[in-house]
Amino acid sequence: MLSQNQRRYSILYPHFADAISEATVPQRINMPQRQPQSEAANETAIDRPTDPLTSACPPIDSSPLGSLPTDLPSDIPAAVEDGNALQILKYLQTGNLWVVNSRRRNGLILCKSFYAEFAGPGAAVGGIFDMDCQAVIPVGNLSIIQPNSHEERHDAYLIRRQWIRLTQQFTDQSVPLQRAQMILNQFENYFDQETIARIPDEAFALLVGVLPYSVRMARRRPSKLNVKAKA
Repeated sequence: MLSQNQRRYSILYPHFADAISEATVPQRINMPQRQPQSEAANETAIDRPTDPLTSACPPIDSSPLGSLPTDLPSDIPAAVEDGNALQILKYLQTGNLWVVNSRRRNGLILCKSFYAEFAGPGAAVGGIFDMDCQAVIPVGNLSIIQPNSHEERHDAYLIRRQWIRLTQQFTDQSVPLQRAQMILNQFENYFDQETIARIPDEAFALLVGVLPYSVRMARRRPSKLNVKAKA
């Protein structure tokens, strides 16, 4: 049976509603551990070239979870309204769990080492899931709040997973230009053109695993491709 939050999303976001399914959230998540390196390995280590897709989200650390900054905010508010990207990133790196405000058309692009995720309205962000987040791009009039109950956290986990699954459907397309066009079409369903124009090509490219060039070409197309996400 769908929760109250999930029924609300089925009305506001039809494409998202197609992906909603009853599921449970794992109670225990094994975090990857840092592997120790010998002194000899450190001496022979060389700098590797940066992947071109990560230019919009520069890496912080080569370890699985990165290194937490030392200047994390000590006073954590219950909600963050219209914060800048650096401020929001610091709040996520405190380890606290947040939820993208479900009453706004907003979201957060979370840039990881070699890919990016989009967390739309109602999705959980932060916690142990985004400790490896290297940069964030607020989309729309962003607002994140801390959940007040176990049910709110549970719903937020499920909604975050459904946003990931929705984006994953676009990557099933074998043609890069189609993947780029599909992610642009999806964002156009939720946000205005001015908001979309402020999102870098590199961020869209990281979401669906294409080169920024494919996104630039898709932006220039006079009409949308006739492609739809699977139900």
